[in-house]
Parts: sequence; structure tokens; C-alpha cells
Amino acid sequence: MKKVDVIVIGGGPSGLMAAIAAAEQGADVALLDKGDKLGRKLGISGGGRCNVTNAKEIDELITYIPGGGRFLYSAFSLFNNRDIIAFFEGLGIALKEEDNGRMFPVSDKAKSVVDALIGKARSLGVHLLVHHPVKEIRYGEGRTLGVALEGGKFMDARAIVVATGGKSVPHTGSTGDGYPWAQQAGHTITDLYPTEVPIISREPFIQRRELQGLSLRDVRLSVLNHKGKTVVSHRGDMLFTHFGLSGPIALRCSGFIRSVKQKNGGQDVTMSLDLFPDQSPDELEQHLRRLAADDPKKALKNVLKGTLPERLLPLLFARAGLAPETTFEQLPKGPWQAFIAELKALSIKVSGTRPFEEAFVTGGGVHLKEIDPRTMGSKLMEGLYFCGEILDIHGYTGGYNITAAFTTGFTAGHHAGQAALN
Repeated sequence: MKKVDVIVIGGGPSGLMAAIAAAEQGADVALLDKGDKLGRKLGISGGGRCNVTNAKEIDELITYIPGGGRFLYSAFSLFNNRDIIAFFEGLGIALKEEDNGRMFPVSDKAKSVVDALIGKARSLGVHLLVHHPVKEIRYGEGRTLGVALEGGKFMDARAIVVATGGKSVPHTGSTGDGYPWAQQAGHTITDLYPTEVPIISREPFIQRRELQGLSLRDVRLSVLNHKGKTVVSHRGDMLFTHFGLSGPIALRCSGFIRSVKQKNGGQDVTMSLDLFPDQSPDELEQHLRRLAADDPKKALKNVLKGTLPERLLPLLFARAGLAPETTFEQLPKGPWQAFIAELKALSIKVSGTRPFEEAFVTGGGVHLKEIDPRTMGSKLMEGLYFCGEILDIHGYTGGYNITAAFTTGFTAGHHAGQAALN
């Protein structure tokens, strides 16, 4: 095969959707992937169940895509989360809605989603070519000409869609291949960093592994700037690890650590943990005071066992300067108020995040100002389109990133197919 209308590079969710959308326009499409199978990252998403999208209303959904979410408004007018749901149900994949709007296949098997996408692409005549690593994209006279493959062969096309992913989960093939090709076309790549990733702390209690393995339910975790103002805050579950913090709300906060640290001049970033987000400090103080007053001769460490995780108490007492054996009858005002303050704002210094290998998502990518939001086409190179994680778009886990991938993939493929035939 020496020439097609559209080449899609990358067989992940955005690439498969782009190939389908281009073929639906009547284009002759080749999808090239360097690996041995398509949809590898899709196959492990959602814990192997594949959270295909999120059912939230568009305006709310965009707030869960803090990196470039607003850029997607135009693409959502063409293909949004409701269209994603209809698309898969049209392929015979029954979906179900779970907590927080997450949409999963009723089968709970990611493989069914991958197979449906591949089957749809095949039915449209897409050439699905694995073991086809692309060496470079060929440009000439301000437009795309085709690609050069690693084996020395060439394939020409009027339009090329780059869907090579970012740098997260590299064992699935996302190793940043597309960034140099974008740069060769004149594009800017914003700083790349891991996000939706566990957080590293050098706090002594973390280093001593005092709380390793301790899970906290329904707490609030915040990232603070150098002035102590909240940059971002998330409520839910988290986990202390041997290196720092993990769990859903830690991952959601992780993408903000880097920018705050840069503004701090490289200093560690302060995070604040609220163990009782539904209660004000006064309400919490009165509640705990009543508990202590019910058994005034009982040591506070025993009074609070049922209210707070026992493993957390020594740290809280030490931070407040309150002796664990203190009883209600002996309650000192200053340390008691300091203890309440720790419960509402336990300070944790963090130094950064774990690497790309442990991240769910890549922050940064092809600069969005250089991309037409209506088509996902390059403003710098005719015939060049981008979709998925290679773009400077990133969201939280929960179906938001895959929604962005499917939406940008469909938009890029749709317009690449039209452009190639004109």
C-alpha cells in the first residue's frame, strides 16, 4: 500500500475513533500502530472495565478537565459524551451508569469496547496495520505528504492524524513519539509532566512509614500556594503510602503540585488535609468536647478511638502539643484548640510526584493555540491533525480523559476525511 487518503498514527482510543470517523466520510484510511495489538491502553482503563465516558452535563464535565477543557466546547458540538454513549450502544455495547456519572459496559470488560471499535473500523474498510512504526511525517510546501516507516518504506496521504498519546503508561506504547513530529511542523510542545499520579512527601512521619497503608474516607485535600491560599481542593478518599499520598483525591490534586512548586521557587508545596469537611471548627470542637465530657476521667486517646483512625492520633497529638493521656478534666485550652486546628487543616509538605511510569495521564502537549478547536487541525501545517493525549489537554480520572480522547479523535478524523476528499 503506497497511498491512502488519511493516515492515522496510533491505535489507542483517539486513533481508533479518528480512523472510524474519517472512513465514515468515505476516505480510504490506514491506521498505523507500532505495537502488536490495538487499544492496549484502552484495554486496561477503568481497572480493566473501561470507563468509556461520563454522563455529566457538558458544562460540569468540562470542569473535570482542568487542563484545556474549555478548548473542547467546539468539538463537543460535533461529538460529545451523549454521542459517545449512542455510538457504543449502536455497536451493541450496553452501558450502565455508576457513581459520579461514570459509564461502563454492562459486561464490565474493556475487551468488549476494544473489539467493538476494531470491528467497526474493519467494517468501514480501515487498513489496520500493527507492527508499523512510523519514523517521521513527511512535509513539503506547507502541507503533509505522508509518512516514512522505520523499515524504509513510505506511505503517502493527503491528511495525517497524530494520535500517539502522551508519555504516561509507557508500557502500552505511549512513549512520546508524536512530539518531535509536531515540532518539525513548527508546533510548540508545552512542558510535559505526569498528572493523576501519586504524590511524594519527605515529611518525617512519611519517611518513618508511620501511616503507610492508612486509608481515609470522605476527607478534603487541598493544595496551597505560597501565601497559604487554596489552589485546588478535592473531597473523597485518600491513602498514605511509604513515599507520600495516593488515592483518588491525591491523584486529582497531583497535577497542580508542579505549577505551585515553580511559583514557590522550587520550595516544597504545602497540602492541607481536612478530616471533618462537613463540620466547622466550632462544630467539631463542641462535638468532641461532648464526647470527652461524657467520660471526663478517660484519656483523650481512648475517647477519640472511634472517631479518628487510631494510627493517626499520635501524629495529631504531637502536632498540637497535647498529651494523649489528657482527660477532659485536665483539658488545656491552647493545645486543645491546636488539636482541633490540626483536624481541620493537617499540614503536609510535598516535594513532587511520582514519574510518568506511574501516572494515568500526561500534562502538557501540543499547544492548543496552534490547533483549530473546530477541526483539531494544525494552524501551521495543512493536512495535519492531532487528537487525544498528545494535545495539551488533561482531566481527572472518571471518564473525563477518555471522553476528551474520543471527542478529539472523532473531530480530527471527521475533518481529516473531509479535507482529504476535497
